[in-house]
Amino acid sequence: MAELKKRSEPYKRILLKLSGEALAGQAGYGIDTDVLKVLASEIQEIQAMGVQVAIVLGGGNIFRGIKGATKGMDRASADYMGMLATMLNCLALQDALEHQKVHTRVQSAIEMQELAEPYIRRRAIRHLEKDRVVIFGAGTGNPYFTTDTTAALRAMEVGSEVVLKATKVDGVYDSDPIKNPAAKRFEEITYLEVLQRGLQVMDSTAISLCMDNQLPIIVFDLNQKGALKRVVAGEGVGTLVH
Repeated sequence: MAELKKRSEPYKRILLKLSGEALAGQAGYGIDTDVLKVLASEIQEIQAMGVQVAIVLGGGNIFRGIKGATKGMDRASADYMGMLATMLNCLALQDALEHQKVHTRVQSAIEMQELAEPYIRRRAIRHLEKDRVVIFGAGTGNPYFTTDTTAALRAMEVGSEVVLKATKVDGVYDSDPIKNPAAKRFEEITYLEVLQRGLQVMDSTAISLCMDNQLPIIVFDLNQKGALKRVVAGEGVGTLVH
C-alpha cells in the first residue's frame, strides 16, 4: 500500500500519546527500564530536530480504572487510582529523559507539589518554548475521562499541530490485524469514519474533540525503530485521521 503524502517540513510542536503498556515491554505490566531508555533516546532525537514535545502517559501497566470498576470498585475511586498510576510512569520517563540530558517538566492535573508542577497552561507553553519536554500526568484530574481525552485536550490547549498516537500496530485497520491477517490498513481515514466503524483509535470523546477542532491524529507503531522520528519528519508513516 502506498505511503501517506509526505510533509514538506517537520512538525514544530507535537503531543505524543503513550499508553502505560508501552512502558511495560514484554512483561505486560510494570515499568521496563530498557524500554524507557530506548524511548527517551528517540524523544531526545526528535527534540534535537527542533521539535517541541509534549507527552501524555496512560497508567494501564500499573492500574486501569475502568477495569477496577468492572470488578466492583467505585468508578470514581478506581479512576483516581488510575491517575496516580500515570504519575508513576511520568516520573519514570522524566528520569530516563534527564539521563539523556533532556530538560523535562512533569505537570500534574492533581496537586502534588513535592513531585510535580500543577498543570498551568501558560507555564506548559513557556516550557515548550524553552525546549523542555513537558509530560502531563494524572489525566484531566477528573474521573470518567480517559488519557486519550487528556491527550486531545492538552494538545489543543498548548497548540500542538498533531496528536501522535503510539501503538503496537503500524496504523488503523478495519479489524484487528493480530486476529485477522486479511485486515485492511487505512492510509487516511476521517474522524467520522472512525466513530461510525467503532474503530479503536482513541475513545469517542477524544475523537470528537479532535474532529470539532480539526486536530489531526497519526497512529503509528512505536516498536518500529526510528518510526517516531520519521512520523515527526512528516514521512507519511502510519495512518492519518483527519
